[in-house]
Amino acid sequence: MKRIDWNGLGDADRCRALARPEKRADEQLRERVRNIVNDVRARGWRALSEIALELDGQEPRRVEVRTMASAARRRLDPQQVDAVEFAAAQIRKFHRASVPSDFSLETAPGLTVTKTWRPIDRVGLYVPGGKTPLFSSLLMLAIPARAAGVRQIVTVTPPRTGGGLDDLVALAADLAGIDEVWTVGGAQAIAALAFGAGAIPAVDKICGPGNGWVAEAKRLVTSMPGGPAIDLPAGPSELLVIADESSDARLVAADLLSQAEHDPDAQVLLVTPSFAVADTVDAEIAERVRTLPRREIVEASLGSCRVILVADLHEAIEVANLYAPEHLSLAVEPAQALVAKIRNAGAVFAGPHAAETFGDYLAGSSHVLPTDGAARAWSGISVYTFLKAMSVQAVTREGAESLSQRAALLARMESLEAHALAADARLELMA
Repeated sequence: MKRIDWNGLGDADRCRALARPEKRADEQLRERVRNIVNDVRARGWRALSEIALELDGQEPRRVEVRTMASAARRRLDPQQVDAVEFAAAQIRKFHRASVPSDFSLETAPGLTVTKTWRPIDRVGLYVPGGKTPLFSSLLMLAIPARAAGVRQIVTVTPPRTGGGLDDLVALAADLAGIDEVWTVGGAQAIAALAFGAGAIPAVDKICGPGNGWVAEAKRLVTSMPGGPAIDLPAGPSELLVIADESSDARLVAADLLSQAEHDPDAQVLLVTPSFAVADTVDAEIAERVRTLPRREIVEASLGSCRVILVADLHEAIEVANLYAPEHLSLAVEPAQALVAKIRNAGAVFAGPHAAETFGDYLAGSSHVLPTDGAARAWSGISVYTFLKAMSVQAVTREGAESLSQRAALLARMESLEAHALAADARLELMA
């Protein structure tokens, strides 16, 4: 792992030290995604079927979940079923408890303003597929959407050889209250969710992680007239670990490797004031990586791994806030004192016992988090992702009488006479 002395760098070099791997979406990919999206938008189901047949080898299919989930329960090991059910219960518990309450305040005599929450009508969920379908992402998306009260959830996932759904995906869908899943993936699936195609309806918001094609398609459709909202910028995974002499190098190495195995473009960083910790973690990684089934992916990811040497933990926190990681592990004792100083992170794992893996599967909060520095302004998936807030203003006759004159004056100060007259009209009715 490349080592960097933070205090030996100028501002420009510090920016380069914290740079993500080169952008995953090159111009050719962007152009291809643009063509796919425009084609599906223009020709609907016909275009979607043609593209899916070309890229996935089969047309989109609607799969009924209940039958497949029943068969999956029979085939899966009971311990597997129990683990997925436990994870679903933890996620459901957390998100149900985090549904916000309405709030009302009388801001002036006779004027009450209420902030009230409403679920989004129709949401599209993208569940990554491939060699290892991410059933956990389905739980992390659908359960908070259900907790928020979304009326219709449209779920898509890339098709698998032989059709149907992976057993674990079918089980997760059933536990999350999903009745049907469309087997279509990639940019074409995002386009179908955005603008509708055949029986796949257009949705109001698209949520879920994916590869570069999916990320680029989400970025594109939300910028188009009439396009949907999207959840957040979600690209390849990243983890920054802060460690010092109190840290267990074995745990630090294990966490770094757990993120590196996601994707060759995943990025892991170690920030520490200790040369000894850096040496020990480096040795642990070298020892462990040889035995991993996804060794090639891990080694590709480790190619962009960095160890940043800092003066102390205070400076380590500064580095973390600048980087704004998707995942931040505080592998130090005590960790809670540092949490208050963290401003920018998708999820924080406080203390050596808080494995990032717990957050990926069963802690309760969603693992769909902002990447590429978006944690400076974005939050991870939660019930708030699937809600919108409205303000409601209720005014009594007495309130209108006391407010109208000032409101009219304020409007005329901005040369908006019709606004002023609307306020005056309330006074005239009371005369």
